[in-house]
Amino acid sequence: MFIIETKNLAKKYTDLTAVDRINLQVKEGEIFGLLGPNGAGKTTTLLMLATLLRPTSGTAWVNGYDIVKQSHQVRKSIGIVFQEPSSDDLLTGYENLRLHALMYGVNRSIRGKRIEEVLKLVDLTERKDDQVKKYSGGMRRRMEIARGLLHHPKVLFLDEPTLGLDPTAREQAWEYIERLVKSEKITVIITTHYMDEADKLCDRIAIIDFGKVVALDSPNNLKRKMGGDIIRLKALSPNIEALKKLRFIKRLILLITPFQ
Repeated sequence: MFIIETKNLAKKYTDLTAVDRINLQVKEGEIFGLLGPNGAGKTTTLLMLATLLRPTSGTAWVNGYDIVKQSHQVRKSIGIVFQEPSSDDLLTGYENLRLHALMYGVNRSIRGKRIEEVLKLVDLTERKDDQVKKYSGGMRRRMEIARGLLHHPKVLFLDEPTLGLDPTAREQAWEYIERLVKSEKITVIITTHYMDEADKLCDRIAIIDFGKVVALDSPNNLKRKMGGDIIRLKALSPNIEALKKLRFIKRLILLITPFQ
């Protein structure tokens, strides 16, 4: 079953085509990555799926609901974590979650229990009574993820989830994302320009460039299709003919520059 499906989804701004008639199908329960350079159209695609941008043409269905005609039902089905933190710095972690639960209409009888569940999921229980401004970058990101999970969404959108985090915090964020997919049984859509992140987390990846999907497959299949390792050698007098005879070298490019 496809929990997300797009049909010729497009977004144009005057003379700029940000997303160019994208067609995607995302399976229920998978981690799906939108990979590409900055400005490729990843975030614009995500914002249209989340009903925060109206497509110029085409449409999409999220959890069976049309993003244009049934935007309210789509919003009830999703959680979203933006690139920039949007929690209130002056409130505690718990207060931020309680405010979000009220806004999403989480039933009063389960509200407290649900807040404690998501705090535990992202390892913030011990810091729940601290103001968010005292959190580290990694803790803030986990706070945003917890907030997006409060209302039991079917789909969670993560826009550059580890942007600006140090290597240790990035790996921790990856662990939390993998854990929540299993425990919450949800579908996760990730936008990223980090190839290692997409390789580590995603079941399938759509590579987007200039608003178009240029490749779509599992990380392993994409790596097999697109080549192998790249080795750069700097030499005073390289033996080009000898290098060409090596069977494991598929392509050789010679650049002549002043040696330094």
